[in-house]
Amino acid sequence: MPERLEVRKTYKLYLGGKFPRSESGRTYEVTDGRGRFLANAAWASRKDARDAVVAARGAFAGWSAATAYNRGQVLYRVAEVMEGRAAQFAEEVAAGEGLSAAKARAAVDAAVDRWVWYAGWTDKLASVLGGTNPVAGPFFDFSVPEPSGVVAVLAPQRSSLLGLVSVLAPVLATGCTAVVVSSHDRPLPAITLSEVLATSDVPGGVANLLTGDAGEIGPWLAEHDDVDGIDLAGSTGTAAMELERSAAGSLKRVLRAPSEEPDWTADPGLSRMTPFLETKTVWHPIGV
Repeated sequence: MPERLEVRKTYKLYLGGKFPRSESGRTYEVTDGRGRFLANAAWASRKDARDAVVAARGAFAGWSAATAYNRGQVLYRVAEVMEGRAAQFAEEVAAGEGLSAAKARAAVDAAVDRWVWYAGWTDKLASVLGGTNPVAGPFFDFSVPEPSGVVAVLAPQRSSLLGLVSVLAPVLATGCTAVVVSSHDRPLPAITLSEVLATSDVPGGVANLLTGDAGEIGPWLAEHDDVDGIDLAGSTGTAAMELERSAAGSLKRVLRAPSEEPDWTADPGLSRMTPFLETKTVWHPIGV
């Protein structure tokens, strides 16, 4: 058999359920820990970021109006497809993070389990975070958590899959839609996750993926008036503080950057779901 030529991959963005090239035409090489070529990734531009926000806003009405049970089913389907592509995820995590095959597979298993965990919370949040309030009068008074809108997510730079899942899944579980900027040096698991989302039941525009430089894209998302919240998990130091200042101009909800990258294997609790929820209080007269 003749020696085969290598098929060098050039990946695209994931916007509105489709895979367009960056409008800038820019790409960059993704390499493993030893500097060996893995693939080309799109380098997202400001226009791409705006397009992603438009797609997320367009999908918000339908996704937030879906029943919590339905959202849980959709997210669980994502976990099923992730499980079916576990070998590919493990290969990409091992190459990007310099892990052994066993440790990479353990990271993938943890990511799938984390996604299932958040899928299970979709129809339980209202019971835990909402309630019936005692009032002085002939009224029922209910407090109900509701999604706040479009959330920009700067994914962790080091944990390419488990960290990514740990910041994206809680946004979707609450009924918000997301614009995600992947790890710059380790984007392949995020790209594969976008392919999983596209072949699951997630409506187009609910999750949008940008590859490139979070330091370049982050300020545009922080300043964007149609972005309702931003998770700065993938930002640090002075850059994170500047993003907070930019987000303040449009009164965004901000999940602040950690002082150092967290242990993503730890129990996440509700800390990444509650920041992007708002509470609606409803009064209703008691009938006779």
